[in-house]
Amino acid sequence: MLRDHDLKNITGPLLGWFAGHARVLPWREDPSPYRVWISEIMLQQTRVEAVKPYFERFVGALPDVRALAECPEDGLLKLWEGLGYYNRARNLQAAARQIMEEYGGVMPADFDALLALPGIGRYTAGAVSSIAFGRPAPAVDGNVLRVLTRLTEDDTDIMKQAFRREAEEALAGVLCGLEACGAFNQALMELGALVCVPNGDPHCAECPLADLCAAHAAGRETEFPVKAKAKARRIEQKTVLVIRDGERFALTKRPAKGLLAGMYEFPCAAGRLGEEEALKQAEALGFTPLRIRPLPEAKHIFSHVEWHMTGWVIRVAAADGSDGQPGGAADDIRSDGAIFLATREETERDFPVPAAYAAYMRELQVKVGPGEG
Repeated sequence: MLRDHDLKNITGPLLGWFAGHARVLPWREDPSPYRVWISEIMLQQTRVEAVKPYFERFVGALPDVRALAECPEDGLLKLWEGLGYYNRARNLQAAARQIMEEYGGVMPADFDALLALPGIGRYTAGAVSSIAFGRPAPAVDGNVLRVLTRLTEDDTDIMKQAFRREAEEALAGVLCGLEACGAFNQALMELGALVCVPNGDPHCAECPLADLCAAHAAGRETEFPVKAKAKARRIEQKTVLVIRDGERFALTKRPAKGLLAGMYEFPCAAGRLGEEEALKQAEALGFTPLRIRPLPEAKHIFSHVEWHMTGWVIRVAAADGSDGQPGGAADDIRSDGAIFLATREETERDFPVPAAYAAYMRELQVKVGPGEG
């Protein structure tokens, strides 16, 4: 069990391994508090390689706390477009504004002060405090829990908050008096990401801690960590209407609260609409359909729900837009639920569209985020 092991003996071999195997990452090249914070929030639920271009674009446009605090919401969401979990971006901005008000724009170094900021949990507070400021704060994420449970052959459910606190306490004992606190935390995470991997067999022959690993000694590496099964996701069927008026296409803004709040999307309908139903839906929105063809089905997975999408592209007669109805200029209509027409250039520049619609944006040759072509 974790509490029965002295983890201080992993420090030397772990730091030695990290010195020779740490990946070159943009936020490591300049580990300022702001850059570490942005990277850690982006890395939640997102692969490292996928984050790189988003990180470079984000800090290029918003290089410091003040710029983040003052950024208009559409601009902020556009920079986050494609990363998903858009409340992360809103919480970043809320935290930036709090840092401006309470700390004069300078991020606090203290774990508890960081923890009090919107969107910062115990892991992120520990990561920023240790990596950016060298404080002895543990940073326990899934990679770290996997390494620890295999090292100690601990079969406790890692989803239990009590166990996460126990892991934090164990690592706090290791960090106390250690100079390289940030390197130690990063090394544990790196080991879990590159060697003590979650899917398939871990690369024990490459592991600097193999001789200290109880699960490896017992040949039980793949039995850890133990994790309670997640609740099944709800399935939602929906039909996506790609309505085209020449080179423009219809968009609408999602409500200010709820899933994908404030993002832009194609007009959608619940269920799987057939051709005639899709045409009637377009007419109900004020368009005059000319022709229709099906698009490939697509699926997008959120934390608690899956969208199973049917798509139709519908060519419609040109609308003059003089009354602010469908066909209105993109700059004129931004309110929640309103339908407006936008060009590809306007969408790529101004309107954040979630990656859930990437398959349909490709139909229009619209780029979603820096990782989508």
